[in-house]
Amino acid sequence: MLNQITPVVLTYNESPNIGRCLDGLRWAHDIVVVDSFSNDDTLAIISRYPQARVSQRLFDTHAAQWSFALRETGIATEWVLALDADYCLPEAFIAELRELAPTPTTVGYQAQFNYCIQGRIIKSGVYPPVNVLYRRDLASYIQDGHTHRLLIEGNVERLKARISHDDRKALSRWLDSQRQYSILERDKILGTEPHELSFSDRLRRLRIVTPVAVLMYCLIVKGGVLDGWSGFYYAFQRMLAELLLSLYLLEHDFGMKQPAPKPELAERRSLEQDKIAKAIQRT
Repeated sequence: MLNQITPVVLTYNESPNIGRCLDGLRWAHDIVVVDSFSNDDTLAIISRYPQARVSQRLFDTHAAQWSFALRETGIATEWVLALDADYCLPEAFIAELRELAPTPTTVGYQAQFNYCIQGRIIKSGVYPPVNVLYRRDLASYIQDGHTHRLLIEGNVERLKARISHDDRKALSRWLDSQRQYSILERDKILGTEPHELSFSDRLRRLRIVTPVAVLMYCLIVKGGVLDGWSGFYYAFQRMLAELLLSLYLLEHDFGMKQPAPKPELAERRSLEQDKIAKAIQRT
C-alpha cells in the first residue's frame, strides 16, 4: 500500500528532528512538508531528500496548517500519513504499512507511540494514540485548545506497530511552546461550559490538582521511577506544563493584565508581518 500514501510533515525550526523523520520516509515517492518559515537548518536538511517538497505558510493555528496541507499542496494519493517532525517510523511500522489492505469502509488508522527522551524509550510516556493514516478526501481538522483534532467519519482501525516520538529540541524551545500552549488551553477552559469539558480539563479548572496528580501518575502509576533520570525528566516536564496552565488560570482569577506592547514594538511587528505576507504572495 506504500505507493498509495503521501506522508505530510509540519515543520518550524525542526533541525534537531527532521532528518530522522525523513529517514523513515525514504520509501515514499512524494513527501509534502508544510513549513512555517523556519530560520534554522530545517530547509537545508529537507533539501537532501529529493522526494521531499516544501510549501511555506505563515503559522496561525495547527488546524489551519493541516487543512492547507491537505487541500492546497497538490497531494495526488488517496491516503495521507500525517506526521509531526519529531515522529520516527521504525522498520516494523513501515512493514505494516506495506502490507495494509483496507476495506472500503476503513477510513483511517490510529497509531500508538513509544515516547523517547534523547533516543531512549521510556515506559512512563502518556502520549495518546493518534489517527495518523487516513483517506484525505474524508478528513478535516478543527482547533481544540492548543492543539488540533481530526474529524473523520467511519471505521478507524488500530495499527500494531508503534511510532517513536523523539523530540530533541532544546528545553528552552519546549518552555516557549508550553507558555503559548498554556494560554490557549486557559482560554479554552474558561470559554467552555464545564459540562462540555473532558474529565481532565474539569480537573484543570480546580487549579491545584493536576500538577501534583500528573507528577504522581507519571512517576508511580506509569513507573517513571524505573525509567531512571529520563523518567524523572519527563515527569517534571508534564508537571511543569500543568503548573504553567494553573498559573495562567490563577492570573485570570486575580484580574492581572498583560502589558500592552510598546508602540515602536507593535510597529516593528507589523512591518515584519507585512514582509512575511509579501514573501508568501511571491511563493
